[in-house]
Amino acid sequence: MRSVLVTGAAGFIGGHVVETFLAAGWRVFALVHRRRSARLERLADRIGILEGDVAEPDSVWAVLAACRREAGAPPVVAHCAGRASDVGRDEEFRRANFESVVHLGEAVRRGEAERLVFVSTTDVYGILDQAGTDEDSTPLRAVPDNPYPRYKIRAEEWLRAHVPPESWSIIRPAAVWGADDPTMSARVVAFLRISPVIVHFGPWRGRNRWPLAQVRNVAAAVRLGAECPAARGLAINVLDSEWTSVDDFYRLLAQAYFPGKRYRTLYLPRWLGWPFAATVSGISNLLNLAHPCADPSAYALAVVSHNLDFANGRWLALMRQAGIEPVTREQGIAELTADSQA
Repeated sequence: MRSVLVTGAAGFIGGHVVETFLAAGWRVFALVHRRRSARLERLADRIGILEGDVAEPDSVWAVLAACRREAGAPPVVAHCAGRASDVGRDEEFRRANFESVVHLGEAVRRGEAERLVFVSTTDVYGILDQAGTDEDSTPLRAVPDNPYPRYKIRAEEWLRAHVPPESWSIIRPAAVWGADDPTMSARVVAFLRISPVIVHFGPWRGRNRWPLAQVRNVAAAVRLGAECPAARGLAINVLDSEWTSVDDFYRLLAQAYFPGKRYRTLYLPRWLGWPFAATVSGISNLLNLAHPCADPSAYALAVVSHNLDFANGRWLALMRQAGIEPVTREQGIAELTADSQA
């Protein structure tokens, strides 16, 4: 039985990745740092839960050695851990999103891990009006004043330069969503709970694409990155095929969590939101918060006012090859509705 070490296993994506590998018959080790999740506790008798810090090399070696002792062979590493936020201090992002990849990549080169599946992000393409851009022809663009995509780009470049391509895959999810999402969906739901108005900024007036990636689709992609020879040495965009606008997403969440509540729509020029957004980001960065103190932050304002449209053909081809049907938007909304009623 092959084994996998899932970093960031207590997180939203990581927890689903643990479940996906378990369902496929893998032996699963879940790496946690400061906390465990309810999902991991439910699975505790079926997985090995290890404590460690992927940004510390000694901790990485110790955790991988424990996996090898238990499984009898080096594990695949599904690297879901990282700092995923639009605010925070530079050194925190460097440590979590770049240095951790270097340590795990070195472990692969030394034979202490079988291969590395790195969860990156489509944010590496920058915040521009896009139209079906793909993994190979679209340049990576760092975003000024946001270390999150900058260090994801550096990590991808380091892997390509230092680790043989047959030993890694890069998974680039778009905006990950799903039931029990504590991040993006939670921020929108929190806004909808207190506001009678949906606000859209910029010339798109809410009709721009919001590139959703249902979390179970992302988890399936991570498993395919570990299993499929066709995924080796490649970056793979993961996003749902259904075209969902920013306004669509707000209203789908409103339908799931606040059925019957009516929302008016307000359109504002982008520049009008910048002073507030810049203040939110400045305070949040100063305090090194995990999430912005209010919405929108400067980065969030840029994201929701641009058309972020990426190609997903490589991921769909891998799914077809493996005989896996993607989770549809309709299925995802049904899960959100059930979650809201729980």
